[in-house]
Amino acid sequence: MERSTDNKRSRLLLLHSNDVHSRLEEAGRIAAAVKDARRDEGEQGVLYVDIGDHLDRMRQETEGTGGSVNIALLNAAGCEAAVPGNNEGLTFTRDELERIYAGARFPILCCNLLDARTGERPEWLLAGTVLVKNGLRVALIGATAAYPAFYSLLGWTVTDPLEAVREQVGRLRGAADAVVVLSHLGLPVDRRLAEEIDGIDVILGGHTHHLLEEPERVRGALLCGAGKFGERLGLVELGLDPSSGRLEAAGRLLPIASLPIDEEAAELLSEHGETARRELSRPAATLERPLELDPARESPLANLLAAGVREWTGADIGLVNAGQLLGGLPAGEISEGLLHALCPSPVNPCRMRLIGRRIREAVEQSLQPEFYGKELRGFGFRGTVLGTLAVDGLEIDWSPAADGGGRIVSIRCGGRELEDEREYDVGTLDMFTFGAGYLPLKEGRDVRYFLPEFIRQVLAAELNKPEALRRCGEPRFRLVR
Repeated sequence: MERSTDNKRSRLLLLHSNDVHSRLEEAGRIAAAVKDARRDEGEQGVLYVDIGDHLDRMRQETEGTGGSVNIALLNAAGCEAAVPGNNEGLTFTRDELERIYAGARFPILCCNLLDARTGERPEWLLAGTVLVKNGLRVALIGATAAYPAFYSLLGWTVTDPLEAVREQVGRLRGAADAVVVLSHLGLPVDRRLAEEIDGIDVILGGHTHHLLEEPERVRGALLCGAGKFGERLGLVELGLDPSSGRLEAAGRLLPIASLPIDEEAAELLSEHGETARRELSRPAATLERPLELDPARESPLANLLAAGVREWTGADIGLVNAGQLLGGLPAGEISEGLLHALCPSPVNPCRMRLIGRRIREAVEQSLQPEFYGKELRGFGFRGTVLGTLAVDGLEIDWSPAADGGGRIVSIRCGGRELEDEREYDVGTLDMFTFGAGYLPLKEGRDVRYFLPEFIRQVLAAELNKPEALRRCGEPRFRLVR
């Protein structure tokens, strides 16, 4: 949209960020960009919102401050509304979210998330709101990706986002010059929102990390997405045509890598970083001997995690990928910070029923370099490579193959050969149920997720069990020729 000097009163810059994932330095640069825009346009000429997944517990400052560093940075940037993404909603309990957002100086918006106990939204969560900036009435509606099996375990009811957004558009359309959906739903769902719901002017998107250098136009709605990790800040110019009164909207992206970190944000990072270091310095365990890790072959630390997941879920078999762990543990005191650094992924245990054939397929895949060396991103995984499968409750004979991999000769559970069509209770990781890494593990049924526990909490518990520490050095895999 061309700038209109004679219509400056009703012109508004709508700035948006999404999927920052605790890249806190980038959050500080975003704060600088927003403040620059406000100096140029005036306080009333700028509206800044965040579309979710600002928090990520892989970052020690976020973990050690319980998320307060992220809220402080959003406050410093003058954020005026934010949506909880799945990294907020699924990695913190309901009570933790209430505490985190109590520090926010802006409304938290989500129309499709309800307290399961009451069937209502808690007081700190709004479906939508109308803000008046520079003479424009802007309706903001928040929505987040629906993961009902996970949200229900945390005391939430997550509803169909399309129906929830449709209801809010109907409620707010008449009170606004512009209806803007803050969508942590992903680009495919954003397109459906535009196609199926009348009355939406702009959709600011996230969740799928889509980068739209040029916004899409779908049935009159402008679809925007600023990628991931705070590398870009989205900008939408909104204005009313002075003759027709029709809303005009145009969007683009602002790279922020070259910007300095805002001074206030830098001070907050330093302050909260020190708080996090103190919190995470607490001892989690003391080891008499080091525990090695090898992402390509069986190793004691990965075995310990597999045994822990098996016990935690009450399963016959434990299966975890060694790539969840980023290094071994030394002898001596193990702090919570070190444990977090070596196991940063916000991944939860789960239990499923899985037939023996699928277990065999997955374990044999894990012997192949193209699997254990595969780089992986997303699904809660915060490591680098997938890593081989560590097991507990299985005894495996295998032989090497000419291509550097291997094949299974025999695989036994409880001393008996694994039966192809028999179902076994398997304790494993939630990411596998989404089709990440070892695809045979996606075929399980009767899946039960264990929330809010992360696998580093499972590992911490195992590190304090002398018998588990002794057993983790016993081999599960035996090489035969």
